[in-house]
Amino acid sequence: MKAVVYTKYGLPGVLKQMEIDKPRPKNNEILVKIHAATVTSGDVRLRGSDFPPLFWLPARLILGLFKPKKTILGHELSGVVEEIGKEVTKFKVGDEVFGTTTMLKTGSYAEYICLPEEWKHGLVGLKPVNLNFQESAALPIGGMTALFLLEKANITKEKNILIYGASGSVGSYAVQLARHFGSSVTGVCSTSNLEMVKSLGAEKVIDYKKEDYASLKKEFDIVFDAVGKTTKSKAKNILKKGGVFVSVKMLTHERTEHLLKLKDLAETGVLKPFIDKVYPLEEIVSAHEYVDKGHKKGNVVIRIKE
Repeated sequence: MKAVVYTKYGLPGVLKQMEIDKPRPKNNEILVKIHAATVTSGDVRLRGSDFPPLFWLPARLILGLFKPKKTILGHELSGVVEEIGKEVTKFKVGDEVFGTTTMLKTGSYAEYICLPEEWKHGLVGLKPVNLNFQESAALPIGGMTALFLLEKANITKEKNILIYGASGSVGSYAVQLARHFGSSVTGVCSTSNLEMVKSLGAEKVIDYKKEDYASLKKEFDIVFDAVGKTTKSKAKNILKKGGVFVSVKMLTHERTEHLLKLKDLAETGVLKPFIDKVYPLEEIVSAHEYVDKGHKKGNVVIRIKE
């Protein structure tokens, strides 16, 4: 089968397409023919070994000191179940699924992957019936991260929330989810993304190139850092007494109930993945080069099956 492999850290050119053996599912696994994957910030960070100085050595000790232990990237996917292990009870051949590859030995930049029916760190489930494979592949990581952090911030009706980095993957889901919960949303993004963020449901959008959000006169119940580029100390200038600051830099957990919630919200039309660009697997290097520039809107998808 075709797969994109990297055997050393570096720029996007370290990603190489090659033929490798097709996996066979164990008793507790499903074999998924992958239709789509994505390029997340996590994929880019792992490929380039781009970690903060304090965490660089611990990360390399876990992920591979001199070269990556997990040679196929790809944190999320959608596809069709082609084969099941004899102990599998929740899925059948032909099921359309989506999910993550968290803490597995391989990722989703390949034509096939074996996923456990259940495992400690990642999730797989039936994909939303109204989303195509490309949209479904882009939903799990950004969507679950946004939902986890909004719940951590105790999002409720009639709260005021400012989302910094509202045009990225996590931010685009956070805007839609916050509106669903009945909150008033102010988004912060660049000039070129103002209309996009408004279309997602933000009542007000701030161009960070022209205005410093910390100088706003309005106070917020929640400040949500969706890109890891602001701080709690800066956000406190606009937080109400007792207000909450959350950031993608915080530790999050993938939960089955969150994946099911995202599926339900997508199927009822509340949540819609925003797809910026779609690249075929053969153009994975170009996809990573684009994400490296730091200007993507929403999600960048890798098309694996036509």
